[in-house]
Amino acid sequence: MRFVASLIMALALMLPALPALAVNPDEVLADPNLEHRARELSKELRCVVCQNQSIDDSDAELARDLRVIVRERLTKGDSDQEVIDYVVARYGDFVLLKPPFKGITYFLWLGPILFVTLGIAAVAVYYRKRQTTVAEGGDGSTNKKLSADEKARLDALLKDEDDA
Repeated sequence: MRFVASLIMALALMLPALPALAVNPDEVLADPNLEHRARELSKELRCVVCQNQSIDDSDAELARDLRVIVRERLTKGDSDQEVIDYVVARYGDFVLLKPPFKGITYFLWLGPILFVTLGIAAVAVYYRKRQTTVAEGGDGSTNKKLSADEKARLDALLKDEDDA
């Protein structure tokens, strides 16, 4: 009995790890080849509402509309590239999960590298400045030699302290 309860609990905990399977039964095409192509194309297109999900995984209404558009274009005889081009023409390169490397998408591709580089530079500047501050005396002042007058006053103060 304990084993069965443990098994049920394990299966219940694994449910969130399953793919969303957002495609509704009324969207599925009768032709298995066209349906397979539609599913593959849907995995390449981004849900513009969810942003990091493909339209194949998203439950958003706009993702459903895009899945329907993909299937309509395929049933009209469009090739896979023609379907992609049609959707990109309507929604821009952002709708692609892997946008092309061109002028308008440089930031999408190079942005993460830029942010990491800026972060490393900021950390390096912080530690360099910190080392300089510590080397200068900790409070930002430089270690200067005392003048003869300052040395005499310091000696007098120390002597007074010893006498007390």
